[in-house]
Amino acid sequence: MSQKKLYRSTKDKKFLGVCGGLAEYFDMDSTVIRVFAIVLILAAGSGLLAYLLCGLIMPEAPDQYIEN
Repeated sequence: MSQKKLYRSTKDKKFLGVCGGLAEYFDMDSTVIRVFAIVLILAAGSGLLAYLLCGLIMPEAPDQYIEN
């Protein structure tokens, strides 16, 4: 049984790959994640800080990583 790991996306990347990575992890459309992130950024402003922290903390997906 392989465990899913959270990585920043290298193939579905607009800025840092955080939303693409979250979408791959939760098996969702990345557009939904991006819209949610924009709403958080505009609503409270803390979404921008959370996005930047995730961009620093989350490792980038390795080359051999293939989503099943």
